Amino acid sequence: MFYTWQAASPWLYVVPWGLRKVLNYVAQRYNNPPIYVAENGMDDEDNRSCPLHEMLDDKLRVRYYKEYLTAVAQAIEDGTDVRGYFAWSLLDNFEWTFGYSKRFGLIYVDYKNGLTRHLKSSAYWFLRFLKCGEDKNGKEE
Repeated sequence: MFYTWQAASPWLYVVPWGLRKVLNYVAQRYNNPPIYVAENGMDDEDNRSCPLHEMLDDKLRVRYYKEYLTAVAQAIEDGTDVRGYFAWSLLDNFEWTFGYSKRFGLIYVDYKNGLTRHLKSSAYWFLRFLKCGEDKNGKEE
């Protein structure tokens, strides 16, 4: 399925299938070097009128990571030597052009209340994804 959508920033389009294509291209063109995907993520608008629980329920970001990590897995199945994948970003932060108006983080930073941190739905999803294959005691199944 080929589709795209736009994130909050006007320059950022979400194209999961494109990541698989570029990973496979690099592998084919450059003799399959080790690849690390860095700073892969999408942003939301900072909506200060929204209740906190709505800001933490970032379903679109969860979908983003599911689809991008699926694309990475497909590229690995295709034979591409992907060795790492890093989400952008752990925390909401100051963005160069947009300041604090865009939120990229897995963890919500409450700028109005002492910079307290709150895990977003995407952080919980990522945690479950990374712990796949472990039981409640942290032991591999």
